[in-house]
Order: sequence, then C-alpha cells, then structure tokens
Amino acid sequence: MTKTRVLAALVMAPAAIAAVLLLPTAWLMLASALLCLFALWEWTRLVDIEDNLARYVLLACNLALMVALVWGSRSARTSALPLFEVVAVLGVAWWLLALLWLLHYDFASRPGGNARINKLIAGTAAVVPAWCALALIHHQQPNGPYWLLLALLLVWAADTGAYFAGRRFGGQWFGGRKLAPRVSPNKTIEGLLGGLVLSTIVAVAGALLLDVPTHKLAAVIGVALVTVVFSVIGDLFESLLKRHSGVKDSGTLIPGHGGVLDRVDSLLAALPVFAVGKAWFGF
Repeated sequence: MTKTRVLAALVMAPAAIAAVLLLPTAWLMLASALLCLFALWEWTRLVDIEDNLARYVLLACNLALMVALVWGSRSARTSALPLFEVVAVLGVAWWLLALLWLLHYDFASRPGGNARINKLIAGTAAVVPAWCALALIHHQQPNGPYWLLLALLLVWAADTGAYFAGRRFGGQWFGGRKLAPRVSPNKTIEGLLGGLVLSTIVAVAGALLLDVPTHKLAAVIGVALVTVVFSVIGDLFESLLKRHSGVKDSGTLIPGHGGVLDRVDSLLAALPVFAVGKAWFGF
C-alpha cells in the first residue's frame, strides 16, 4: 500500500504543479471545478445520500452557484473578482464554525433529518469558497500562480512534517495527549508542531524567492502558520464526517489514497485563509 501511495503521489504532485504554473486562470478554474464536484459527490456519500439522482441534483446546484459567481463577477472595467472575495471571506467564517463543530463531536452525528441538511450546507460552505480562493490567488498579477503553488506547498509540507514528527516524537512531549483523539486518534500535538516548523521553512523560502519585502516577511510567516492550522481543521472535519458515517475513506478513485475529498480536505480550509490573509496584508 505504501508503494502505491508513493507512486500515486509522484503522478499527482507534478500534475498539480504543472496545472498551477501552466494553465491560464480560466482553465485552472474549470479543472478545479471538476475536482470540486468529485469532492462534493464523495461528500454526499458521507452524508448517507444513496439516491444517485439526488446526488446529481445537488452537484448541479453547486455547479450553478459557481457559474453564477463567475457571471456576477464579469466586468469590462476591472479584472477583479469581487464576489469571489466575499465568498472567500465567508469561507474563513465557515471554518471557524467548523472548529466549534469539532469541539462538539455529537452535533449532527445521527443520520437523516437536520443532520443531513447541516452537512450538505457544510459541503457547499467548504468547497465553493476554496474554489473561489484558488481563483483569486492564481488570478493576481504578476505572480499569482507562484503564490498559489506556495499555498499548496505549505499544506503539503505541513502534512509531511506532521507525519515524520508524529512518528518520531508522537506522545513524548505532552504526556501522550492526542490532538483530537475522538476524531482522529493518530494525530499528535508533536506532529502538528512538526508540520508548523516545516511549513515555516517553506514560507520563508517562498517569500524570498518571490521577492517579498523584508518588512512583510513576518506577515507571510504569520499567514502561513494560520493557513496550516486551518488545514488541520479541514482534515479533522472530514475525519469527523467519516466517523459519523462509519467509513474509512471518502472514495476509492485514487489508488492508495482513497477519494478526491481525502486528498483535498486540508486545502478546502487552507485556501480561503491564505487568500484572505494575502489580501489583508498586501503581499
């Protein structure tokens, strides 16, 4: 299984990097929209919607929302994406609410009824703002693609640092306390710290390569750290959904990795935070 995971990663990572650096923003939005719809399809599975027709209708509604955002942001006078900016901010607000949800494990844990509605709303609130944030970052001139790549690298570095630090130091520094034992028993506080350290190194290297002024370096690092913390929230929230529904993976599309949602759960939370932080501090 480990060999399969590595081989799949060796295919996916270069493909993602090439798409970010080579595709125009419009084409990247289209490609990422398809990934978002795949993720939403798997999200409906976690919400225990078994009727495929209902799942197609839900996907069509989310696609219509994306199209409406593009249409509403069109302007001959400016290249800005104002509706995308609003939705990205709403995405950050949603993930703050998701953190509260994580602290109340049993909320919406029973299948059917209001729980299903809440989780479907959560799916749209998680996926659509991330798509908007991706477009905002990539669209920015002159280095938008490189900033988006840095955002991806931050999340990947956090995952890598957490994995190795967790394996080496997990349970040694904080009396064996886990990060979120009921939601994801394998995640450790030591792993989180390892992820933060490695992502900080990546943030500094990226800022230097992108010629960020020295007086804004602290802002880049701060936004990077908050982005990583939110990426963990995204990962934990998907783990919560999977535990509620009693499944190990969101899907089987990616060999050794599960589903699309399993691969992008951290990015769903990270991208809106990075986009809003970048705009707020102006780097």
